[in-house]
Formats: sequence, C-alpha cells, structure tokens
Amino acid sequence: MLLAMDKATVRVLVVDDEAGARAALKSLLETQGYAVDQAADGAAALERLVELPPDVIVTDLDMPVMNGMQFLGALREHGQDVPVIVVTSMTELSAAVAAMRAGATDYLTKPVDFDALLLAIERTLEQRDIRIENENLRRQVREQQGEGIQGLLGTSPVMQRVYRLARQVAGSRATVLITGESGTGKGEFARAIHALGPRASKPFVSVHCASLAETLLESELFGHEKGAFTGADRRRVGRFEQAHEGTLFLDEVSEIPLSVQVKLLTVLQERRFERVGGNESIKVDVRILAATNRDLAQEVSAGRFREDLYYRLNVVHAEMPPLRLRGGDILVLAEHFLRRFALEDHRSISGFRDRARLKLRGYRWPGNVRELENAIERAVVVCDGDQIDEEHLPYGESAGGSLEGIAVPGATMAELEKYAILKTLEAVDGSTVRAAELLDISVRTIQYRLHEYGLAKERGAEGKGVKSAKG
Repeated sequence: MLLAMDKATVRVLVVDDEAGARAALKSLLETQGYAVDQAADGAAALERLVELPPDVIVTDLDMPVMNGMQFLGALREHGQDVPVIVVTSMTELSAAVAAMRAGATDYLTKPVDFDALLLAIERTLEQRDIRIENENLRRQVREQQGEGIQGLLGTSPVMQRVYRLARQVAGSRATVLITGESGTGKGEFARAIHALGPRASKPFVSVHCASLAETLLESELFGHEKGAFTGADRRRVGRFEQAHEGTLFLDEVSEIPLSVQVKLLTVLQERRFERVGGNESIKVDVRILAATNRDLAQEVSAGRFREDLYYRLNVVHAEMPPLRLRGGDILVLAEHFLRRFALEDHRSISGFRDRARLKLRGYRWPGNVRELENAIERAVVVCDGDQIDEEHLPYGESAGGSLEGIAVPGATMAELEKYAILKTLEAVDGSTVRAAELLDISVRTIQYRLHEYGLAKERGAEGKGVKSAKG
C-alpha cells in the first residue's frame, strides 16, 4: 500500500465527459493526497498527458470526440506506457474486457465504489513499480553478461558494435542519425543513447514525423499561440519545449516537409525558435536524435531533403543491422518475447521445440524485430501445449535460409565459402567492407575471391552488383 507521504508525488489523470463525475473523483482523490488532473475526453487527455504526464489514468469508456477505446489505441500508437483503469456500466462489461485486451490494467463498474477505486489505483501503481524493478534487474544482468544495453538485446558481433557506439556517443550532445530497415529497433537505440547519457533524468520526447500533416507537424514540433489557426483555441507547448534539457527523437525524419525542414535547421543552428503564430523567441537546450529507413543522401539528390539539414543531422551515423544478419540473436529475442507474452496472457509455455527453433533461424525476417515480436505473440495465443512448435509460427517456407543448390553434406569448402561470401554481399547491398566485418575476413580476401568467381568487373566503387549467391 502507498504511504500518505508518497501519494503527493503521484499524479492521477481523470478522463470523463461528465463534469460532475470528474469533479467528484478529483475532490475525493485529492482528500487522499493524490495530485489530480482532469480531461473531458480522450483527445483532451492526450494533450494533458504531454503537458503533465500522469502516473495513472482513470477513464470512462463512453465519451464523445474520442471514447475510451480510441484513447487506449492512441496511447499505444504514441508509445505511452501509462497504466489505465477504465470505468464502465454493467451493460458494457464486454467493452471492459476488450479494453483490458487493448492494454487497460483494471476496470471498475458504475457507480464507482470509491474504496474499490483507491485499491485499484494502489494495486496498479504497485504492479507498475514491480514491473519496472524487474525490468531494471533483467537489464543489469544482460548488461553484465554482455547481452545488451537498455532496451536492446543480442550478443551478435554486429550488435556488440551497436552497443559500443551507443556508449561512445551517449555522453556528447552530438546529433545522431540512425538508419536501418523498418523494425530493426532504431527507436530503442535512441532511447539507449538517452538513458546512458547525462540527460537520462530529463525528458525523452519522441515524434513520428510521418504520421502528421505538414501544418500539424509544425505545431507538434514548435507549438502554437492561441488563434494561430482555425481551432487553436489556446496556446500549445511543442515537443521542443517539452524536451528542454533532454532529448528529442525525430522518427522517420525523411518525411518532414521542406517548409518545416527550414525551421528545424534554424533550431539546430541557433537553439531557438518561435511558436506558430507567435513572435517570441524561445531558447531551448535539446539533443536531437533522428531516424529513417530511407537513404537520406538519395533524398537530398532527389531534392526532397535539404542538404544542409542532412549534414546537421548526420554528425554521427549509426546503422541498425537487420535481424537476418544477427545470427543467434533471433533465438535470444524469441525467448525474451515468449517470456513477456506468456506472462501477459497467463500461459505456462516453457520454450520452443527444436523444429520451431530451426524455423525461426531459417526465416529471413523482412519485418525484422517487429515481425519477430508479432510472430511470437501469435504463437503464444495459438499454442495449445507447453512449448511452441513450428505450426504455431505464422509464416510458411523459409525465405532464403537454406543453401540453394548446395548439398550439405556433399559440398566442398570452396562451394560453401562462395555461397557465404555472395549471400552476405547480397544481404549488405554489395558492400565489401560490411561483408568483411560480418564474415570476419579481410576486404582483400573478398575482392580476390570475386576475381576468382569472375564477378569483379560487375561491381562498382561501393562493391554493388552481386544479385544472387547461386553459381
């Protein structure tokens, strides 16, 4: 149970379209020592959530503009990990069950029993603290064993290089451009840099630049003054101000329109900006981390991205490796996701059968870590035993994990070496430098072998041109 002295530091956000119900809950919770904020619907709650992050949310399900279920979906979409208690009528119990599946931590029926609400809040906060403590302990063990940092897992050589880079850049204020395919963990890498650096106790604010229209993105980043445009009925603080003294992560930065790129460049250069519709110059101290799955150099050449902004963002470049190049990390991550989803769904599943492990290792995972996470969640749901088997995994035949046209046993070492070199070059878009790192051989060896295979002339300056590992 929470001590009275602790409650003053706990902020509760009450979301209900009935003003009387909001006021009553606010008054009762404040008598118990909680700090209470309120909102009339899910849309207003999202704004309050950004301005004054709560420790727990108590929300009605039946509301106009944005109801409770839509609010839960928006929380998940924005990556907000705030425990939510939903309140529903007896006739809406099916909706309450759906809300629990959508991420709510508890539910109460109307009329709300105040003692039950207090118990639910205390239980929710205790569960949150236990989860955080357990995750911190697991993270410390992983880091001590060299298995990962912060939200990143894996022991492969390519991930060890990622960990080293995160530790090297964490202490600086240099801008980092994180590239890599979708689902490789670019956002987790950004959070790791923030958590390992001197700004760890300050805000980490994330903006998904592709999800907002041009006018909305500018307001999201820089805020706006009351009356700046139709619907701007009050001043709004932007993400730059929210991230003051902390870190601002611009996800899918390649999708920022050119007009907004100009203003972003100004902030990076001068560390100050103006809200939309305002003329007050606001100074900020923010570290910028940016991510994209596009080739920004090509976007610059195509005229879709400013060259000067590209160089301001690309002070340090970090590339997240695709899952298909991470070897045994696939099983490490699969075990991690299995433990998590089995716990969430209250399932007693102990691990993977050998055939399932082979299938996990043989698949190329075009959707990377995100696809693996979804696959394991599905496997936990459909598994009817105590171990995951191959039929529980959602995909079909392996997309390239076998040695096409090469019999094992039966192939010579030269044939296996040729397959390994060409397949690795194909996976890294023909870069001999990256292929040499993965294969732990010299670039000269790869170039010599390509000459032997009669493929050297097909390759350009970056070593691109190998399209198949066959032959």
